[in-house]
Amino acid sequence: MTIEEKLIEGVQAAVKSLYGFEAPAQQVQLQKTRDEFEGHLTVVVFPFVKAARKSPEMVGEEIGKYLVENAGDVVAKYNVVKGFLNLVISDAPWIDLLNQVNADPQFGFQPVTDKSPLVMIEYSSPNTNKPLHLGHVRNNLLGSALARIVEANGNKVVKTNIVNDRGIHICKSMLAWLKWGNGETPESSGKKGDHLIGDYYVAFDKHYREEVKQLVAQGMDEETAKQEAPLIKEAHEMLVKWERNDSEVRALWRKMNEWVYAGFDETYKMMGVSFDKIYYESDTYLEGKEKVIEGLQKGLFYRRDDGSVWADLTGEGLDEKLLLRSDGTSVYMTQDIGTAKLRFQDFPIDKMIYVVGNEQNYHFQVLSILLDKLGFKWGKDLVHFSYGMVELPNGKMKSREGTVVDADDLMAAMIADAYEASKERVKQTEMPEEEAREVARKVGLGALKYFILKVDARKNMLFNPEESIDFNGNTGPFIQYTYARIASILRKAKDQGVVIPAQLSTVNCQLSTKETELIQKLNQFPVAVRQAGTDYSPSGICNYCYELTKAFNQFYHDFTILGETDETLKLFRLSLAQAVAKVISLGMGLLGIEMPERM
Repeated sequence: MTIEEKLIEGVQAAVKSLYGFEAPAQQVQLQKTRDEFEGHLTVVVFPFVKAARKSPEMVGEEIGKYLVENAGDVVAKYNVVKGFLNLVISDAPWIDLLNQVNADPQFGFQPVTDKSPLVMIEYSSPNTNKPLHLGHVRNNLLGSALARIVEANGNKVVKTNIVNDRGIHICKSMLAWLKWGNGETPESSGKKGDHLIGDYYVAFDKHYREEVKQLVAQGMDEETAKQEAPLIKEAHEMLVKWERNDSEVRALWRKMNEWVYAGFDETYKMMGVSFDKIYYESDTYLEGKEKVIEGLQKGLFYRRDDGSVWADLTGEGLDEKLLLRSDGTSVYMTQDIGTAKLRFQDFPIDKMIYVVGNEQNYHFQVLSILLDKLGFKWGKDLVHFSYGMVELPNGKMKSREGTVVDADDLMAAMIADAYEASKERVKQTEMPEEEAREVARKVGLGALKYFILKVDARKNMLFNPEESIDFNGNTGPFIQYTYARIASILRKAKDQGVVIPAQLSTVNCQLSTKETELIQKLNQFPVAVRQAGTDYSPSGICNYCYELTKAFNQFYHDFTILGETDETLKLFRLSLAQAVAKVISLGMGLLGIEMPERM
């Protein structure tokens, strides 16, 4: 039983004994005592004033006295400030709590059972005409962290990806490769497949712009020129051939996509991102068309005179939504319906979460209504985890113009920066080169992940690589360095023959305020995990890890650990440091951030 649970029971017993009032547990409001007052936890007494028929101050005094007399193993003393009863917790419960943290390898996490709900989370959603870029990095890191957090809250999780592997943008890269590729392959060029294909997407756009420019110079208006340019016409012809299952076009499409997938796999591996199931739009768009036709036959949708199929959502306060074009081709909404159908066949989904940027807010509002109309039980309650855009200090990114920040280049640069930043420290520790490179990988990627995840996902953000690699302040390296410092302390203790007991005795320890505050902060980890799961908020875990790290550093500044002469106190502080390192590792692990044992 936690300290909070014991206090709630104690307050309930006090109110019943003193005032004959049966207080439900939810009526007992506990909060952390404000810094300017003595105490660890505060009881709000106003809910009991009416039953007691006494002033808030008197109620606080009477409940406080009752707790000291009847729950003395938990409450050492108290003070009352207006309607707030501040409680000072005895040392023994704090040590009990510390023992619990050290004993539970998954402290703060809820177990997943056969009866746990199944949550499917979709993230990444790349196009096969270009490599992953900075925007994809935010998407993948948010989706991957969210999956871990949802699982830590006792849910079964299936991580899915939908690959946009068809459409005019794919044909642009294919056509450019045919025209200017000279048979170039990832092997012959030494480039990752996704980078190679991305280069041809940029090449297409370069030549296409030139054609449009020439047509405009000949007197054609720009909009007409964009439609009449020979390159775009050829790309559309290729798309039609693809739709008709032309063998040559399909063979080229498969070959180039395989190059891209191999490249994506390398990027995902470096990023620490994985999926349980990957879907492809080339498989789902026909399923979506079938589902729309089924809805049309049931009277859920209607067909216009030109043959196009629409959903009338004016009754839901929205507009009319196109589902099939007049030529029978599908739109993104149709593809999402088809993907939903396949997923529902593959898994008994209880909740579906889509990690997609906020420019698609309206799309998912419509999709939710359509899936519900089509009979998907989770459709109405689907969650669109909407996040803001990420930019660099020098502005927005554009794929067609080749000005995107490539995910591979970004990760490599972060690792290189981390290596440079740690050169002096590596010299002092005489760390082997191979280990130094591995530490730089963990620190560089940790800096990137933490900087992106610490920002509220709903907000647009500016990614500053220099700020992210700082070893001070609210950064990944600061937290990693603190973890490594604790690991060093524990190694030295082991070298000295010190054995930290699995369970500390609750007697003969006089704890300082800083020490009890640190244990109290550890006790807040399960709450932080639950809140992050409720709010779908990786940033909440970042905030918790940073606050815990700060609290430990304040404690470490004020108190010695290995140099403590009182053996009982030394073992307690080592046990406390061990628990802090463990919880930091668990918390950062939810974010996909690895902890280096040395830095």
